[in-house]
Amino acid sequence: MNGDFMYYYLNLFFINSFIGFLLETSLKTFFFPNMNNGILFGPWIPVYGFGAVIIAFLSKLIFHKLKISKLWKTVILFVAVFFLLSLLEWLGGIVIESLFHKHFWDYRDQKYNIGPYISLGMSLLWGFFSLLLVFVVLPLEEKVIKKMPRWFSILAFVLIIFDCILTCLVRL
Repeated sequence: MNGDFMYYYLNLFFINSFIGFLLETSLKTFFFPNMNNGILFGPWIPVYGFGAVIIAFLSKLIFHKLKISKLWKTVILFVAVFFLLSLLEWLGGIVIESLFHKHFWDYRDQKYNIGPYISLGMSLLWGFFSLLLVFVVLPLEEKVIKKMPRWFSILAFVLIIFDCILTCLVRL
C-alpha cells in the first residue's frame, strides 16, 4: 500500500470524524438537547470518518472506472452509499449496544425503520450528504490534506486509539 494513499484516507478519516463531532454537537446544542453525540471522549465521531472514507473510495472507483455518463455515476454512487452507510450505521449501533449496553440513537419512532438503527429518512439523508461531500467538501478537504504533515496524522491516530482504549476501560 502506498504511503500517500494511506495518509490520504487516514487524514480524511480524522477530518470527517471531527466534522461529525462539530455537526452533532451543534445539533445537540441548538435542536436536540437529549441527543447522544458520540461515545468517545475526544472531539471526534469515527462513524463519520469511516463514512467519508467509504464515500471517497467509492466515488473514485465509480467516477474513474465506469464508462457511463456523470448522471448515472452519481445515481450509482447515491444508491451504493445509501446501502453501505445504512449498513455502517446498523453495525455501529450493534457494536455500541453490545459493548456498552446502550442505544446512542433510536429510529423506531420514525416511519420505515428497520429496528433502532436504520430508517429510510436517515438513509436518504446519508445519500444526499454523500453527494454534497463528493462534489463540494472533498475538493476542499483534499487541499487541506495535501498540506497536513505526517506527524499530525500519526499524533491524531495515537490520540484516537488512546481515546478508544480509555472509553472501553471507563465505560465498560
